[in-house]
Amino acid sequence: MKRFILLITATLFFAFQIAVGSSAALDLSKELRTVPSNEAGDTVVMSNKEIVKGLRLFNTVCSQCHKGGYTKTDPNVTLGAEDLELATPPRDNLDGIIDYMNNPTTYDGETEIYEFHPSTKSADLFVYMRNVSQDDLRNVAGYILYEINQRPDTWGCGKVCN
Repeated sequence: MKRFILLITATLFFAFQIAVGSSAALDLSKELRTVPSNEAGDTVVMSNKEIVKGLRLFNTVCSQCHKGGYTKTDPNVTLGAEDLELATPPRDNLDGIIDYMNNPTTYDGETEIYEFHPSTKSADLFVYMRNVSQDDLRNVAGYILYEINQRPDTWGCGKVCN
């Protein structure tokens, strides 16, 4: 009987933790969800659902090389605010990141690199990109910009953070 009571108590505790964790994940502040939409400086408020979908897709498709916004293959170019802003063309907005995920180029924008970087253009090489829609790309871009808002000092800095 004692084990049964402990089992019920543990089950209720874990169910409570899951409920609290789930509701917290869906209650992201509007300020953090407000991200640049384009180079002109327009902004858009991403929904909680879009950010969560972006997080899931980022973790599935992108995090092998970009965990925490850091770039494993080239630590000099990250998904941090400054690196995205200084890219050519700038990638510090939804349109810029979506454009990159459709047709990736080198940091200076001069050479296409779709053979090396997953993109919709290289879905034949990177099969997990075959079912990624433009809405999915928007959600991932929104998630990246949300992380920049949420963790400006740590997102994209890898092991070199101050």
